[in-house]
Amino acid sequence: MNTKDLTRRNFIGKTAAGLVGVAVSSSVSSMSAASYKRIIGANDRINIGLLGCGARSHGHQNMVKMSEKDKNLGVVAVCDIWKLNREKTAANCKNMFGADVRQFKYSEEMLKMPDLDAVMIATGDFQHAKLLAEVVKAGKDCYVEKPLAESVEEAKQAREAVLASGQVVQQGSEWLSDPIQHKVRDIIRSGKLGQITKIEQVWNDNNHRWHDPKDPDVASIREEDTDWNRWLLGKPYEPFDPWKYFEFRIFREYSGGITSQWMSHGIGLVHFYTDTAIPDSMVANGGIFGWPDIRQNPDTFQALATYNDAKFMYSYTSNYASKFGDYTCIRGKDGTLFAHGGEGSPRWFLIPEHLELPGGFDFYEGLKEAVKSGKAEMITIEEYGMKLPPVNGSDDSKFHMDNWVDCMRSRNPNTNGHIHTGFWHSIGSIMATQAYREGKKLYWDRTKEEIVDHPVII
Repeated sequence: MNTKDLTRRNFIGKTAAGLVGVAVSSSVSSMSAASYKRIIGANDRINIGLLGCGARSHGHQNMVKMSEKDKNLGVVAVCDIWKLNREKTAANCKNMFGADVRQFKYSEEMLKMPDLDAVMIATGDFQHAKLLAEVVKAGKDCYVEKPLAESVEEAKQAREAVLASGQVVQQGSEWLSDPIQHKVRDIIRSGKLGQITKIEQVWNDNNHRWHDPKDPDVASIREEDTDWNRWLLGKPYEPFDPWKYFEFRIFREYSGGITSQWMSHGIGLVHFYTDTAIPDSMVANGGIFGWPDIRQNPDTFQALATYNDAKFMYSYTSNYASKFGDYTCIRGKDGTLFAHGGEGSPRWFLIPEHLELPGGFDFYEGLKEAVKSGKAEMITIEEYGMKLPPVNGSDDSKFHMDNWVDCMRSRNPNTNGHIHTGFWHSIGSIMATQAYREGKKLYWDRTKEEIVDHPVII
C-alpha cells in the first residue's frame, strides 16, 4: 500500500483499517520474541518510562499525573545520560506518584524492562526520530515530542519503523487533541468559509528564547557525568560543548529553532484544519536581529508555502523581539476564522465576509459588537464552560494524553498525532529551514519523496 500522498481525512476515514493490518502483519514477521510487549488489559495499569529528563520531561510528568487516576497510569522508569537529570527526575516522580522508579543511563537498558508498556521521549530535536524507531522496535508504545525529525531520511526511517511495529504512537503536537480545534476543523469542513485561499499564523515572543546566559545546567554539568558521544547520536564529532548540549535549539547542526519548535506546531495544525499533507513549495527569510548572542538560528523568521491541490497559501511568522499581535487567520471567500493569540490559542471567532469589519487590529471592537448582535460567532465548547476561551493553552494537555492512552488500550494506531502527522509536519518544517539557509524556493516531490529546487511536473 502506498501511503505517501494520503490526506489526513483519507487516512483516518478510508484506509485506517488497511494500515492497521499492514502494521500488525509486518510486525509479526519482523519482531523478535524479546521485543513482544505484554498485552494491556482494559483495566491494567499502563507503565510508562520517561526518556530524556530535561525541561519538557516535567511537562510529561504533569500529563501523566493529570491522567493517573482515571486512566490508571504509572511512571516506572526514567532515563537520561546525565546523572543529575535522571536523579532529579526520579526524586520528582517519587514525590508525584508515591513510588520509586528505576533509573537508567541508556535507553536500550530501560527498554528491556518486561513490564514497561510505553515511553515518552523528551530529548533533543535531532534525536527524536532515531529514539522513536528504537522504542517501537523494542515493542513499546511511544509518545514523542515534535518535531518528529530534522532530516527527510530520518523522518522516513521513523515512519517505516512505526508502521512495521504495530505500536501506538502519539506526536507531541498537543493542539491536535484540543476539542475547540476540532470544532474549528468541523467549521472548515462544513464549507462555511467557502474557498480558503490563505492561512496566516503570527506567533511571537520578546525573549532571548532558548538561551539563558546564566544557564545553571551549563554551569553544573561535567563531561565525565554524561556521554557526549551518545548525545551526538550520529552527528559529526565535535568537542564537548555544554551550551549545545542544553541549548541545542539555537544551533544549526541540531535544530531549525523556530521552524522545528513553533512552526512544526503551526504547520501541523494547518494540515489538521484543511486535510492536507506537506506543502508543494516553500520560501523563507529572516535573521538574527533581536538577540545577537551565541545563537546560530534566526530569532526573526517568516515562511510562505503553497498547497497546489487545495489552492491556498500558508504564511508563518515569528519574531522574538516583539510580542504584539499574535493571531491565526483562516481566510475564505465567504468568511474568516480568526484566533486571537499565539500558538494553540483556543480563542476563535467566525466572521462572515459580508460584515466588512475595519482592517487592522482596530477591528476587534467591532467584532465584539458583531458577536453580541449575533452577526459573528464566538467559537466555544462545553470544555470551556461555553464562555470566551483564554488566549493561551497549556503544552501539558490532558486531552492529548488521554487520546494516546485510549488508543493504546484499543490498539488503535490512529491517534490524533499518528506517525503520518509527524512525517508531514517534519517535512514542512525541514523545507522551511532549508529554504531559509539556502536562500532558495524549494519544492516537494511527492513521488520521490524528496525536497528539490525546481517545480515538480506531475
